[in-house]
Amino acid sequence: MNSKKITKQLTVISGKGGTGKSSIIASLAYILKDKIILADADVDAADLYLIFTPMESSTQEYYGLKKAEINHETCTECNLCRDSCRFDAINADFIVEPFKCEGCSLCYHICPEAAVEMKEHISGHYFISETRIGKMVHARLKPGEESSGLLVAEVRKQANEVAKELNKELILIDGSPGIGCPVISSITGSDMALVVTEPTISGKHDLERVLTLLEQFRIRSYVIINKADINLEITQEIEEICKEKSPVIACIPHNHIFTTAMIGKKTVIEMEAKNKEEKEIQETLTKIAYIIEDKLQIPS
Repeated sequence: MNSKKITKQLTVISGKGGTGKSSIIASLAYILKDKIILADADVDAADLYLIFTPMESSTQEYYGLKKAEINHETCTECNLCRDSCRFDAINADFIVEPFKCEGCSLCYHICPEAAVEMKEHISGHYFISETRIGKMVHARLKPGEESSGLLVAEVRKQANEVAKELNKELILIDGSPGIGCPVISSITGSDMALVVTEPTISGKHDLERVLTLLEQFRIRSYVIINKADINLEITQEIEEICKEKSPVIACIPHNHIFTTAMIGKKTVIEMEAKNKEEKEIQETLTKIAYIIEDKLQIPS
């Protein structure tokens, strides 16, 4: 019987959308497929399923923040709840509109007749699915829901349980762009982070914000500059910024193979390289996977 392995967590994030983060993590997942559980923690705009076409084997309802509901048998229509609601979630018929209700429970606490109840509310679903690279844990948040950070935490929890069950060395997490609650939730407990950026003014600015966040959480990180050749001056500036805190481990040139692979529902690694540039990109992605194994001390 194999001894239980210590499961590490790596989160791949970006300061902004459109950097190619999901394409890169999909390729890393394909290379490391025998050692990982893949978790898509970008619950607001999940897209790894476009590449891996998961077959859902387990579906669970996710209950986020409770929503208010008014009992019309006890409600005296005193209007106190409507006057106090900052979100205008209670209409003239004293019915709470779910899309507007933020679950703050103010109406529940101030109602003199105790006519307001806070009820469980399905905010989305999370899934454990089969893919061509193994198990993948992912989720879908309902439109307009605000509790994405809590759903990310649930995705990570489920991924950890699956990893232990299957004795996998690594949970590879695709985090949301930005620095908000979903990102904080996705990096919590991570052993390392990869930050994918691009050499644009907004890319550099958002990278600095992400690196500051990771520093505050004391998570070691490394940077990948994608589309590095579209602005060599800013690429150099990013490398200078990253020297001390989060070294740049790869610069990937702009290439249409990323778009072509996404359209074909493939990873970049699965594509047939048509020229030297595409072959070099595949080799760079493979080197990144080896760096991950080395930095996290995952046995080859």
